[in-house]
Amino acid sequence: MDMPLIEGCVDSYESCAAACRGGADRLELCANLSIGGTTPSPAFFRQVKRDFSVPVHVLIRPRFGDFLYTREELAQMEEEIRMFRELGASGVVFGALTPDGDLDMEAMARLMGCAGDMHVTLHRAFDMTRDPLEALEDAVRLDCRTILTSGQARSAAEGKEVLRAVFRQAAGRLDIMAGSGVKRGNILEIHRYTGIRAFHTTGRRGPVESGMRYRKEGVSMGLPSLSEYELWRTDEEEFRACGEIVHALAREVGN
Repeated sequence: MDMPLIEGCVDSYESCAAACRGGADRLELCANLSIGGTTPSPAFFRQVKRDFSVPVHVLIRPRFGDFLYTREELAQMEEEIRMFRELGASGVVFGALTPDGDLDMEAMARLMGCAGDMHVTLHRAFDMTRDPLEALEDAVRLDCRTILTSGQARSAAEGKEVLRAVFRQAAGRLDIMAGSGVKRGNILEIHRYTGIRAFHTTGRRGPVESGMRYRKEGVSMGLPSLSEYELWRTDEEEFRACGEIVHALAREVGN
């Protein structure tokens, strides 16, 4: 496709609203972004599909951690893909690896079969593969339509060498979308170095303070490094700034 596109990575209704007001072309719907994202609930999907007009892609990830899935986890993923397809999702986002760091072609083919004609994005499991260029060719063979990647680095800005190599080798056979640490201050740098025009961002600038007045200290409901009284949400102004930069790439001469 090679068209400028900005995708909002969102795990709350408020973040969906902020991203859409800020000009999102598409949403990747998740739960639990503080641990890298997991599959959202059907109820959340139905709310978003009802209230927002942009295409919605759904993350299919049964748990936090690696992408080496058991037979039972794969069965769960297959059922979730079929369910979200029936609910009207425009696409699904998933990835599965072998113990040796390659795409698990058998597992991926099973999941692709459940997706049918939905848009399939290979997510950042790609960034955990042994050889990104080999994984790219595997993704092409599977008929994935997009690869979401940071260039096998902590952020897309740090991974720009790999991003450039992957984008060049893809040669339009599928879309390469840069994600992780994408902000208004680095989109142009990443684009001009790599050629990539599709970007994936949460559009967050910092935590939102909880509305709780009474606060119980010394009790954690999850990871002890995370405060129960800080909420991470998409910032409309930041997302709009990112979107304006991405959409302006259509006017760049010679790209």
